[in-house]
Amino acid sequence: MSAVPGSFGEGMRRALAGLGVGRRNRFKPPARRRGAERAARLPRLIAAVRAHAGKAALALAAVGALLVLTLLLDQPIATIAMDGRFERVSPGEIERAVRPFMHAGFLSADLAAIQRAVEALPWVDHARIQRLWPSSLKVVVTEQTAAARWGESGLINTRGELFVRSASHVPAELPRLAGPEGSEAEVARRYLELHGRLVEAGMRIVALRLDERGAWEFDLDSGVTVRLGRRDVDARIARFLGSAAPVIAHRLGEIAYIDMRYSNGFAIGWRTPTGNAAPPAAPADDSDA
Repeated sequence: MSAVPGSFGEGMRRALAGLGVGRRNRFKPPARRRGAERAARLPRLIAAVRAHAGKAALALAAVGALLVLTLLLDQPIATIAMDGRFERVSPGEIERAVRPFMHAGFLSADLAAIQRAVEALPWVDHARIQRLWPSSLKVVVTEQTAAARWGESGLINTRGELFVRSASHVPAELPRLAGPEGSEAEVARRYLELHGRLVEAGMRIVALRLDERGAWEFDLDSGVTVRLGRRDVDARIARFLGSAAPVIAHRLGEIAYIDMRYSNGFAIGWRTPTGNAAPPAAPADDSDA
């Protein structure tokens, strides 16, 4: 057998070197070096775990202390303090509204729910609930202000809201408003507008009505009824104040009504000696009558 030529052996070594055979990976450290690196990182890992464990233990201890403190401080509510004018709402009503919540603790009591329960009382406009250390609640009540009566026994506040539908006591001095169901805010707004303008003219409104057809009329304290109808109500009010009011100012006791449902004027219904109004004259826009 002949020997392998030198050139052939050298070529084989080069080919095997190109395939990576027998060459060490320059990018991957030897196993011994990797083991040393892991051994060096281990103390740092143990220290980090211990640090996090310590922080977690402190956090758990703080939470536990807070829970214990809460349990100690969250004692049942013992008393209720009240503040307000209490002209229409009695302290007994407030106490009955708050009583279902008194089983709760001082800290866990739902103040918003207590506020809603108190404000559900008919004459309560607003309530403010406060905690008083160590086991009391303070209830501050603002009562509704009745601005007008609605129908026979309802009451409307200064925002035009019907807050009592059937009041046991209705102040006689309140103006009387009436209208279809759901028109309370509209009628109240119209009343407030009229009231201010009539006061400037030296008159006082005592009643305002809106009927089912949408027609308006109001009564003065002198007993005069002013008919406005359904159309051009704002323009008719302005015409009444600018033209009719100066004419009737000194004869209000003789007049039963003033009809503003005319396009360019108004009609006066005079009282007869028997106290009844004269037959009404037909307005020019009698479709509105």
